[in-house]
Amino acid sequence: MRNETRRAAWAEIRLSEIRNNYRAIRALAGDSEIIAAIKADAYGHGAVKVAWELVKEGVDAFGIATLNEAVQLRASGIRTDIVLFGATPRGNVKDLLDLRVIPVITSFEDARLLSEAAERFAPKETVEALISLETGMGRLGFLDDEEGLQAIIAIDDLPHIKIKGWMSHFATSEDPDPTYSLSQIEKFLSFERQLREFGIAPGYRTIANSAAIVNYPQAHFEAVRPGLSLYGLYASERIDKTRLPLSPVMSVKAHIVCLRKTPPGFSVSYGRKFVTSRESLIATLPLGYADGLPRAITGKGRVLVRGAYAPIVGSVCMDQCMADVTDIPGVQEYDEVILMGEQGGLSITAEEIAEKSGTINYEVVTRFGQRLSKVYPQEYA
Repeated sequence: MRNETRRAAWAEIRLSEIRNNYRAIRALAGDSEIIAAIKADAYGHGAVKVAWELVKEGVDAFGIATLNEAVQLRASGIRTDIVLFGATPRGNVKDLLDLRVIPVITSFEDARLLSEAAERFAPKETVEALISLETGMGRLGFLDDEEGLQAIIAIDDLPHIKIKGWMSHFATSEDPDPTYSLSQIEKFLSFERQLREFGIAPGYRTIANSAAIVNYPQAHFEAVRPGLSLYGLYASERIDKTRLPLSPVMSVKAHIVCLRKTPPGFSVSYGRKFVTSRESLIATLPLGYADGLPRAITGKGRVLVRGAYAPIVGSVCMDQCMADVTDIPGVQEYDEVILMGEQGGLSITAEEIAEKSGTINYEVVTRFGQRLSKVYPQEYA
């Protein structure tokens, strides 16, 4: 029995562009190590495939969000360092040890439990960990106050924990106004200075995400953490693309599975939000919001077929959507349609889809990568 049947809709992933994007980041990052963010199945691009491409390129470490993601990487044979960006799940500290994952510690209690687990299950080992510092993201990390400082000092005294370094995260690194990001860098360094006064001085610091790699070279420190940029996307149109030239990695394609001539007054999809005003040619495509095409793009989206744009009409369904191809000559059933990507010198970008549906390009590619089959046409290129 086959493991997976091929659908008439798929996400096409060009691994050669992963390599090119990584090399561009590598050139800009200088001597800093690269922790490649491949959480959420590499932003929908396929974590194992992407990881192996980056291993070939000499990546220093991977960043993940859940232990299940580490399980997947280790099971595929990946031996590269893995950093768990989120808080360590307290019920799974032994799994973390077994998987050889570098935890990010966000509370003394997490550190204590980790140290006790190491003493019980690996008494001869010391767990290297990163300490999360709250510099302005408002999400995770120790605050820059007396309580936070004392907690980190206490963590440093735990018998099976070695503080490898500090990490934090930018909130507005893509913003052209640098004020807030510069304040985060200063808070990060101030926190470090205070800890050094107590004799805690690991030499590993990481704060720079994709946008900060471009905008704040002074924040590259010992390691940078590219995510979106690996996949050829920018966090904002205001980022200087000449400093970091990237190419999108993912395209989304489908075949027309039904092509129907319709009379005037013919309604399409749920809610009758589109009714033809003339004799029309309506194409049905076999993907919908369960495949990542936002339902909010109803009435605003478009596709490419035979090198021309065609509007998406009617409400996007869970598994299907429709396009009006009346004005495109020669359209036939099973023609290839582009929902994201290029065709005939025209393009539909993740940014366009995001803008029209009220979200961000991160979400667009991640959701397209959830259910659609992934095809890697340049896997051996």
